[in-house]
Amino acid sequence: MTTLKVGLIGVGRMGRMYGQYLARRVPGVALVAVADRKTGLAEAFASEFGVAKWYTNYQDLLSDREIDAVVIVTSTSTHKEVVMAAAKSGKAIFCEKPISLTLDDAREMRQAVQAAGVFFQMAFQRRFDAGYLAAKRKLDAGAIGEPVMFTSISRDPYPPPLEFCDPKVSGGLIADMGAHDFDVARMYMGDVRRVHAIGGTLAFPEMKSVGDIDNAIVDLVFQNGILGVVQLSRNAAFGYDIRGEIWGTKGSIQIGYYRQTPILMLTPEGISHDAVPYFMERFENAYLAQIQNFAEHVRKGLPPFITAEDAMAALAISVAANRSLREGRPVDVGELEA
Repeated sequence: MTTLKVGLIGVGRMGRMYGQYLARRVPGVALVAVADRKTGLAEAFASEFGVAKWYTNYQDLLSDREIDAVVIVTSTSTHKEVVMAAAKSGKAIFCEKPISLTLDDAREMRQAVQAAGVFFQMAFQRRFDAGYLAAKRKLDAGAIGEPVMFTSISRDPYPPPLEFCDPKVSGGLIADMGAHDFDVARMYMGDVRRVHAIGGTLAFPEMKSVGDIDNAIVDLVFQNGILGVVQLSRNAAFGYDIRGEIWGTKGSIQIGYYRQTPILMLTPEGISHDAVPYFMERFENAYLAQIQNFAEHVRKGLPPFITAEDAMAALAISVAANRSLREGRPVDVGELEA
């Protein structure tokens, strides 16, 4: 396949980012169509970036026989519907995380993809970040001895719109935001056996109206006995704070940074520097590498880099964590299978 012809479904905040990459920065790809149910959004994007076709119904895009692959960047609550329709259309699929709101839905999606025999890749951009990749290499090389504890911190500078925070739309703080942390936890430490979550609506009381929380701590016990903790917050007022640490018997690997611009201001008032603004700036290269990887693997007939099974494993951790939060007790991930 010389040129992969791609359709983009969802042109919101994240979809627009992917759309710009597909239109201008991914070799061997032609973005030929975009779709968004919000009136005028797809049309405006198509006009700005020279995309030939735009639709308000994603079904019309899926019916377009010119399109080889679709990139799905809609709300999590719609992933099952859109992915299953895309699988039926026979197109290769890239889907933003989380895979779905429930494990039952995820299983149906996996079955539909497998039955159709189509390529399916999930989006977890931290697996393409230089820091997270370097940490993985150091860990595998035994640079810090045997790992004993994993820590992951994800803190947004401000909350997303209230309608997005609704767990019925995005999955809520633990499922949507924590998905990245749970995925890299598995990448480093393997599968999780047990979780124990605490959390609350402490900074933004309006989130109670949609049933979400704004801060949480999720303790993990991995199958191999290693310990872990994930911290999630919507109120890092100074900037976007994404960091991790792998603690070993012979040392530590720390991932991430506070400072965006490599300068320090030294004045009589003190020493200061800026902070990472938000996820687009922190993970721009990782997002680009991720969508390039998808296109390359489809074009060359390679297997997906991140599978439905990976996405389901991360979702299972978040489902167990939310159950733990509701019931006030540790939850074994194996309970979800039962």
